[in-house]
Amino acid sequence: MKEIIPTVKIINHVGVSSIKDGMKGNDYSLIERENKPKWIRMTAHQVNKNFSEIKNSVADLKLSTVCEEAKCPNLSECWSRGTATFMLMGDTCTRACQFCSVNTGNPKGWLDEDEPKNIADTVFKMGLKYIVLTCVNRDDLADGGAEHFTQTILEIKKLNPNTSVEILTPDFLRKGDAYKKVLEANPDVFNHNIETVPSLYLKVRPGSRYFASLELLKNAKKMNKKVFTKSGIMVGLGETRDEILQVMDD
Repeated sequence: MKEIIPTVKIINHVGVSSIKDGMKGNDYSLIERENKPKWIRMTAHQVNKNFSEIKNSVADLKLSTVCEEAKCPNLSECWSRGTATFMLMGDTCTRACQFCSVNTGNPKGWLDEDEPKNIADTVFKMGLKYIVLTCVNRDDLADGGAEHFTQTILEIKKLNPNTSVEILTPDFLRKGDAYKKVLEANPDVFNHNIETVPSLYLKVRPGSRYFASLELLKNAKKMNKKVFTKSGIMVGLGETRDEILQVMDD
């Protein structure tokens, strides 16, 4: 059955208006709905104390996780193992990448000033030795959210000096040297995903630029050679083998 996915507008708990799941109903969203193959279906994982603690902390402190916002099918399994990826600066992204289920809108500068401390407290409470921080794209902020990232890293390390911190950042496109603030906080791992090959960027990752992402990774390593840099790419979106190999060479 083919149908156009409808646009659903929502308002979150702080009054930010957005498009649910980032899905804009138009001719380009015409898809054929098919049942998922058996190998990709997830069975419900038995929840335990870890799952309950994470769920309660996230709800009580109004934190956001990629696990929930991106509708990850492994949520129950990871949370039950005491693993979660926190998403900074709310649940509303200023971009609408075609592979992502995060809500799309304009937060108009809104930030939760208590979030850095709340996340540090949650990491301490859970006794985490390794934490991953990511965020929505915040093109509405002058520094793309770099200062907020920095404060969160510093708060975590102050309260949890033995916890390793990995950050998965946006591209900070057109934000100048804002990314340097984040590196000055000395994260253990600097991660920025390329996501796809150059030829698919306008379709898959509108609003972003392939070579801007490459430049960010290069500059991050140049500025802090001690930080471990990494990236990721999706396959199966229509790219060719040669295009993937070229990305690896880049």
